[in-house]
Amino acid sequence: MKIRDWDYNLKIRLFGEALMNITYWMFFPFLTIYFADAFGREKAGLFLIISQVFSVLANLMGGYCADRFGRKKMMVFSSFCQGLAFVIFAISNSPWLDLPILGFICFSLAGVFGAFYWPASQAMVADVVSEKDRSSVFAIFYTSINIAVVIGPILGAIFYVSYPFEVLLIAGIVCMLLSFILAKYTRETAPAFYPSNNGVPRKWYHAIVQQFQDYRIIFKDSVFLLYIIAGVLVAITFMQLDMIIPVYITDTIHQHEFIQIGDWSLQLTGEQAFGVILSENGLFVALFTIAVTKWMSKYKERNVFILSSVIYGVSIILFGLTASLWVFIIAMGLFTFAELMTAGIQQTFVSKLAPEHMRGQYFAASSLRYTIGRTIAPIVIPMSLWFGYPLTFGFLGVLTFISGVLYYVMFQKVEQPTPEHVEAE
Repeated sequence: MKIRDWDYNLKIRLFGEALMNITYWMFFPFLTIYFADAFGREKAGLFLIISQVFSVLANLMGGYCADRFGRKKMMVFSSFCQGLAFVIFAISNSPWLDLPILGFICFSLAGVFGAFYWPASQAMVADVVSEKDRSSVFAIFYTSINIAVVIGPILGAIFYVSYPFEVLLIAGIVCMLLSFILAKYTRETAPAFYPSNNGVPRKWYHAIVQQFQDYRIIFKDSVFLLYIIAGVLVAITFMQLDMIIPVYITDTIHQHEFIQIGDWSLQLTGEQAFGVILSENGLFVALFTIAVTKWMSKYKERNVFILSSVIYGVSIILFGLTASLWVFIIAMGLFTFAELMTAGIQQTFVSKLAPEHMRGQYFAASSLRYTIGRTIAPIVIPMSLWFGYPLTFGFLGVLTFISGVLYYVMFQKVEQPTPEHVEAE
């Protein structure tokens, strides 16, 4: 499905969200550094865990709110409130005021409103696009995000490091502008909402309760439970791209000669070096996801999952053993390759594992890998203070190696189903 054939709602969103994502990624990767400097690594890790818990709860409610109040209303409300949070964040980090705790509160609120925005935006695509074309539409939105991940950190390394107030202020204005555009130029796509339970309206917390009830399936299927646990261990490591890695690179690289041509050379600070590393990840994801997915489809899923965990472990340990930017670039290449190895086969694996009548529950529960991993991941920041960087990165490597062992055990069970798994099916 070509973009010119898209519903008008989606065309507006594609370009509006692309601009918003670029401004967001100009500062988001550097916030862990900011909070670690402001509060210390130990408190920063605790605060980020608290922030993620609120975002997780908001995400659980987001789908219910999108159905109850409408896609357009939730997107307009969320983007405006997120923009307002960024503006206040900018003021808290301005030439006139230096109040990191207010900045953290605004950052947490922005995460909550972003969690409300996401389910509504995904549901709108399903509302206006036929099933056969949804994959291509979602893929284009996904690609636009990864393009933002490439461009944003590079611009951030240039501008945010020197002008944090201005960048945060612009991000807030862009979010509010997106809210205005969505309100004026898009239409509501949600079907009429009818309360369940024989016409009795559901309480707001029922959405969260129902979501947790759906997760009970993981306790009935030992294969799926192993998949979730192994995925959580990998997710804890993957989330360090926004947690310990920026702090570590900033601490180890103060001024690096990146490129030298004759008498001219390009010098990078630690923050700028991290921007280059993160952009490398986004560029590789945008360019090679489809190619690597096709390549991995030639091999057994068991081997791909296990090898991905091993490469994750090698790359994260390599990060902790060096202070060289060029070795960081090699380590990030390995890290990204491990990410892409399973990017295209995870959903396929879940769909084959799940009984047809329980497929929706399996897909809902599979998101626990990222939910739990994202919540636990910030603890690594204070760990680096307690044990040092080499041991912390070594610990992350061990987690991924353990995930590889769990994947091996899981596929042993898949190939020889236990009575428990047969009963669950």
